[in-house]
Formats: sequence, structure tokens, C-alpha cells
Amino acid sequence: MPVTDTFQGVLRKPQNTDEATDSAIAMIDAEGRVVGWTSAAQRLVGYSAREVVGRPAWFVMPLSRSMWQVQAFVEECRARGGWSGTTAVRHRDGRTLHVGLRISLLWGLDGNVHWLVSGTNIAALSRVATTGSVRESLLMRTPIGIVVRDSELRCTWVNDVMERLDGVPHDRRLGRRLTDSRPGFESEALEAVMRQVLKSGTPAAHEWRAWPPEDQRREHALAASFFCLHDGHGRPLEVCSLTVDVTGCQRAHERLAILSEASTRIGSTLDVMQTSQELADLAVPLLADYAVVDLADFVPLGEEPAARIRSTGERRQTFRRAGLASIHSGTPESPWVRGEPIFVPPTSPWIRVLSSGSSHLEPVLDTSPGTWVDQDPARAQAIRENGMHSMMLVPILARHAVLGVALFIRSENPEPFQEDDLLLAEELVTRAAPSLDNARQYTREHATALTLQRSLLPQHLRGSTAIEAASRYLPADADNGVGGDWFDVIPLPGARVALVVGDVVGHGINAAAAMGMLRTAVRTLADMDLSPDELLAHLDDTVRRHAEEDPDAGDAALAAVGATCLYTVYDPIHRQCTMARAGHPPPAIVDPQGTVTFPDLPTGAPLGVGSVPFEPVNVELPDGSLLALYTDGLVEARERDIDIGMRQLGSTLAAQPHRPLEALCSAVIEALPTQSPSDDVTLLVARTRSLSPVQTVSWDLPRDPAVVCRARGLVTRQLTQWGLEGLAMDTELIASELVTNAIRHGVGPVSLRLIKHRLLTCEVSDAGKSFPRLCHTCSSDEGGRGILLVSQLSCRWGSRWIAGGKVVWAEQDLPRHG
Repeated sequence: MPVTDTFQGVLRKPQNTDEATDSAIAMIDAEGRVVGWTSAAQRLVGYSAREVVGRPAWFVMPLSRSMWQVQAFVEECRARGGWSGTTAVRHRDGRTLHVGLRISLLWGLDGNVHWLVSGTNIAALSRVATTGSVRESLLMRTPIGIVVRDSELRCTWVNDVMERLDGVPHDRRLGRRLTDSRPGFESEALEAVMRQVLKSGTPAAHEWRAWPPEDQRREHALAASFFCLHDGHGRPLEVCSLTVDVTGCQRAHERLAILSEASTRIGSTLDVMQTSQELADLAVPLLADYAVVDLADFVPLGEEPAARIRSTGERRQTFRRAGLASIHSGTPESPWVRGEPIFVPPTSPWIRVLSSGSSHLEPVLDTSPGTWVDQDPARAQAIRENGMHSMMLVPILARHAVLGVALFIRSENPEPFQEDDLLLAEELVTRAAPSLDNARQYTREHATALTLQRSLLPQHLRGSTAIEAASRYLPADADNGVGGDWFDVIPLPGARVALVVGDVVGHGINAAAAMGMLRTAVRTLADMDLSPDELLAHLDDTVRRHAEEDPDAGDAALAAVGATCLYTVYDPIHRQCTMARAGHPPPAIVDPQGTVTFPDLPTGAPLGVGSVPFEPVNVELPDGSLLALYTDGLVEARERDIDIGMRQLGSTLAAQPHRPLEALCSAVIEALPTQSPSDDVTLLVARTRSLSPVQTVSWDLPRDPAVVCRARGLVTRQLTQWGLEGLAMDTELIASELVTNAIRHGVGPVSLRLIKHRLLTCEVSDAGKSFPRLCHTCSSDEGGRGILLVSQLSCRWGSRWIAGGKVVWAEQDLPRHG
């Protein structure tokens, strides 16, 4: 049962002190005459102190006239701590009131007795009843300590209950001030309240602490109400105090306060270790002197839990200490620090709690020989050295699985844990468990997203003949490192290279999944050797179809809609860069002299919007130019316009354009507002290279089958000049097959080109529009084996569109020297 339900009955807030001060109080002497009267009594029955004091009590309380003098009644009151019941009371205006009375016997010096009578209007109580029945007055059912003091604050009358509350016997109290019989700060504070009550005549209340004789180990909270007893002239005669023990109620309030605090202090982050520490910190010192949270090893890793954690044989179960708190600084009680693995014997309460899912309460910690403590020397030493005497173990359960255990220990506090302490501990752990499980699931999702992103983003940019490249990636969530930006460097045939930067809306695993989808699509389309505008058009169509046709794609597909992308292709032979963008910022270009330009590149619509064509732009780049591709998180901030960031990017790149690219990337990141980015930041910087004329050669060939022999001779001579004689035979065959294919199936003039870069590329172009295909041939076929031969002799082959026709190409690895 939840702790809140357990305490509900206690916490209906009976308002102890208010009820006391609102009750009508009269003091009756041994002869049955009224000797003291309060303002509340006058309000109840209408008689003033002048009219009542000195008259018989039965004047307003029509009990038996002899009742106040009957010894048997006195003994019964003493034995029962007083008398309570209901009776009729005469109002001054003649009405009869039904009043709940409580009569308490007071002792004075020399054994004299007085009576203190308190009365509450039953009808008034019924108007505030909360359950449909008349609620009994607290004064009718709670032991109350009563003390009456004169104007000098000397005790004149006291009941038996008071000694049970504060431990001061009658003979040490009667005739003395409180500061004499019970010296201390509390007594001085109480006397100050009593003086104020005597001076003003206004009732007051005060809470204080005591250690009753029956429970010396635990401090009790006492609530006292003070009011004046008036004499026959209406003057303050004495001050009377009614005291009740509110320890249970106060403890319940404190526990509810702990639970209320738990909702704000536990689960402030999605970090498993931090959430565990918050639970331990809350428990100390409010519930325990020492608390730890030990999680099964799978929890910090974000893995799925087993239904139960079991122990087999002598194998020790492994946990990890995730939270630790102590009333002592430096937590000397623990032999293990946070983050360390914890090993417990298979017979320990930890295993029983985790395998059963039930809590373990040990009010008196058993450390005798032969117990599980003997099998755990490190814990045994900590228990004995620190005087740990009481223990609770509570399993951390979430979604019917056990995540770990919370341990609560008392050492300095001498009171052992009880059942109500266990209820509170279970409620605390129950409230913390969902936060821990959410943190575990987040850890798993985050690890998945990081793995996905690392697998998709290039970890090392490979150098090529065309460019030298460097990059920086800063996620908006620097702690978790998962965002939607991506970049890539894609080698293309003919020594060309593609550079791409994209930006997916949002962060986390959905953005990372969308980024992966787009990056894969770009790579696939790049293998088709499409121009930048055609590639973006296909990519846009892919995004739209994926969002519309795949209802199970979920947030990843939606995140891809609205993504932006910049795609460029650099050709080192002609030093030309062809680019197109889909809603993305334009690249920055810095020539070797430090001149910065942002090409006038049509913006294009973000991906997934459709119906807007993408337009390519060709830019000639001198050898050694800088090309910077980036996402808007690099140049845009809430307090500044994107144009300002772009100008600052250009000036930073132009300041020292010949610096190493890694240093240049660092300089850009430091200069621009990316220290605490609100969006992911990606920067890809490339320095262009051009192929020298000696690295490429081309020949225009007539459409004549006899030219194939000439093509083979041209290839052999050129490879000899390049020192690649070892490739001559294979390259001759590749060139002859491609030229033959162009003459037979192509249109217009034929061109043959060889490119020597990190690979050897053989290209044959013509004006035809049909691409060759790799076909399955039979032994009886007379042709169709040319492309099959090309694919076997080369490491890669393919074809692409060019202005006015097509190119069919094949690549071969260069021989390694040394």
C-alpha cells in the first residue's frame, strides 16, 4: 500500500493547538466552585468570568452537585486520566447546549486537587465533520498534559499526563518555574510565550521538543496551547498550558514532504548515474544516515533487463555503484566509490531481494558469525567500524523487471528502522524507478543513435588527386553528440570528387536515421554519376515518396522532409566545380590570393517540397582554391543574421588561406559563434588540386573499325611513357573493347582518354545515348562478351551522361612500388 494512503488518516490535520485554544476552559476547585474562566468559555455559554467565578460549577454544568466531591470519582479520574463525555450546559440566554466535556484532574502542592474542564459545542463540530458523522474533538481522545502557572510563572497545578510527556515529576515541577525544573533554551522560549499571553490575554501556541521517559531514544515533538484563566474581576489570574504529543503527525508531515520533494529532485536528467545519486541524496539524512543505489550492470549500459536477477552456485552477481550519500563528508562508510563494480555473495540479502522483487527489513543488523556478512569482508569491516545497526534493502522495479537495489543504513541515529520507514523507502524507490528506467532507455537510444551516426559519417576523409579535405562536426547537444547534419566526400570516376553537406531538421535518433537515409541515397545517386541538379531532383523525389508511401517510416521520414543539401562535383582536369543546392547556404570560395566569393547559386527548395527545379552553376577554380561547405548552424545565431556569419566565415578563411586545413577548421570554429550552438554545426573545407597536362591524354578517333588497332598502339606507347608497362596488355584490351563498342553501337565521333591519378582511368566517349550493359552470354553467342571482359580486367567500370553524349569508363589500380 502506498505510503500516502497509510498516512492519510494521520494527516487529516486535526489542528491540535487550534482546538485547544477554541475550547471553553474552566478550572474547578475541590469544593466544586469555579476558580478560573476563559474567554472561550464566555463565548460558549455567554457568562463572563465576573458572573461565574466563585459560583458552583453546576450553575452552568448541571452535573451532580456532589460529583466534584466524591472520592470515588476522583480516583476514577486519576486512574483513567480524567473523564470525558457529553452533557447539557445552560447558556446565559436560557438555551441548552450539548457539549462534549473533558474533565482532567490537577494536582497541586500538599496533594490538593483541582479540576480542569474543557468543553466543545457538539453542534459546531458537526458543521465541520468531513466524513458525514460528527468528528470527535481532539481534546476528547488525546492524552493532554496540563500545567497551570501563576503570574510569576510558578507551577501551581499539573496533571499526571504532563510527566509522561516531558519526564519532569510533580515534586520537581510544583512551586517552580519551568526554567528551574527543566533548564534550557526550550524552557526560556516557552516562558517568553507565557508572559506574552499573560500580558495580552490572547491565546498562543508553541511547539517544542522533549525526550519522554518511555522513549528516551527518540526525540518527541510537543505542541502546547497557552491561555489565560481570569478571576472574578475578569483579570488574568494564571496561565494554563495544554500540551499534546504531535510526534506521529509531525513525522507523517515530514515523510510527505520527503515524497513531495522526491518529485522535483529525482529525475532531473536522463543520466542513470545522476538519477541514482539524486535518490541517495534525498534519503540522507531525512530517512537514513547512509544510502547507496546499486544497479545491475546492464542498466548503465542501457541494455534490456532480465525479468529477475538470479544467482547460481558460488558465482557472484555484479552490480555497479551508481549513487552514494552519507551524513559524513567523504563517505567513509563505503569501501567502493561511485562507478565501481560491486560484488555480493550469492547468499546475501541483495540476491534475495533482486530474485524475489520484495524488500528486506532488518531492524537489528545481524553481524554474528556464520551470516552472509562473513562472506563479504569489505562490508563486514565497514559495518563494524561505523556502527551500522539497522538496514533496509528495497528492489528497484520498473516494467516488471528489476534494475537494482537501494540500501538504507542507520548508524548515528539510534532508532532502528520500522515498518513505516520501509513504506517510505519503498515509495521513494517507486518514484525513482521510472526515472531510472527512462534514463536507461535513453542511454540505449543515445548509444544506438551514436553508433548509427558514427557508422554513417566519414571517420577519416581520404585524400585524393582532386582535393585535400578536413572537417568539423559539433552537435547542438554537445553532451550527447547526436544530430542531423551530415557531410561526405565521394570519389567519382575520371579523378573527379563530389562534396556534399546536408542538414536534417531536429536532433536525436530520428534525425540521425533521416540523415542516414539521405546520405545513403546521395551515395547511391552519386554512383550513377548524375549531375548535381539531377541528383538533387532524384533525392527530392525519394524523400517525398518515402514520406508519402511508407506509413511505418515514422518520425525519421518526417525529419527528412525539409532537409537541406548542397552537392558539388569538382573536376581537377578542367578545374571546374559544378554545384546545386536545395535550400542550403551557398559555399564559400577563396582563391589562392585570398579573395572570397559566395557564388550566386539558385537557392532551390528544401528536400521533399517538390515542384521546384534545381539549377546547377559551373565555377572555374584556380589550383589551390579553398572550397568551404557548411550548415547554417555555423554562421547563424539567434542574436545575429546569417549574412554577418557568412562574412565572418569568409574573412577567417581568407586571413591565412594557405594554413593546414585542420588548423583552418579550428580557426573557423573558434572565430564563429559555435561555442554553445543552438543548432548542429558542420564544416567541410577542401583545397583543390588540378591534374598536370602530363597526367592526361586524349585522342579523337574516326568511326572506323580499323581504328581499334591504332587505339591499342596509342595506349601502349602512353603507358610506356608513364612507366606503366605492366598494365599495357590489360589496358589495350579494355580500350579496344570500349572503342569497338562505341563504333558499333554509338553515334558520332569517338574519343579515347587516359587519366593517370591514384588510379588509371580509360574513357571512351561518343554521341550516343544508350549505355552498355553487362549481359549473360551463351557459348553459341558470337558477341556480347566485350563488357564482361572489361569488368574482369578492371576494378570498376561504368558510364555517365555528358554534354552531347555519354562516356564509358574503366578503372585499374596502379602497381605498388617497393
